[in-house]
Amino acid sequence: MRSEALEAIVTMLRSTAEQRGDAAMTARRVLSVGYRLAPGDPHPAALDDVVSAYRWALASAGVDPARTVIGGDSAGGGLTVAALVALRDAGDPFPAAGVCLSPWVDLTQSGATITTNADVDPMVHAGDLDRWADAYRGERRGSDSAISPLFAELTGLPLLLIDVGTADVLLDDAQRLANRARGAGVEVTLTVVEDMLHVWYFFAGAVPEADEAIARVGAFVAKEAA
Repeated sequence: MRSEALEAIVTMLRSTAEQRGDAAMTARRVLSVGYRLAPGDPHPAALDDVVSAYRWALASAGVDPARTVIGGDSAGGGLTVAALVALRDAGDPFPAAGVCLSPWVDLTQSGATITTNADVDPMVHAGDLDRWADAYRGERRGSDSAISPLFAELTGLPLLLIDVGTADVLLDDAQRLANRARGAGVEVTLTVVEDMLHVWYFFAGAVPEADEAIARVGAFVAKEAA
């Protein structure tokens, strides 16, 4: 899905592959989905667009689902989980994994760190989350599992990589998602990085932890979608 953080990861992967002469990796394709946005197009527009794009990639572009990863950051991380749930329910083949970076999966804002990390994370504020949630959910409640995939039935989903920082206001979202997914039998790779705020990957090239995270997530994608 559309994501500057994931685009940075793809750039890093290609650069590394070029340095080591890995033609297979440099030939990897990326589909960045310009899905419809709220408030003009509330739920389920974005979810429908992501699912449709994935199906198109498999049916028309010759993409092997076993060599595919769906991912996104922040709201895109939540949309990743929602898309995987929708694909499961429809009987579609799964991608190899889902990548959720600082995922926003609870649009009721019930996570404690939205308050406790408010003074250390300048990237996102509770008022913004409330406004965005109202725009996205349309006529549905924030607690609806289609709106907040944290509350969805997660059984049967593919491997999830979940990344978050200890200073992120959505730390609780990420940790609760990991716990619920594991409780449903889903394999989860959860990484919590000390002192990092919401979607710190944006600071790649200036913050060493951002470069390290991009390299780590990139290695995960390369391995799972090999």
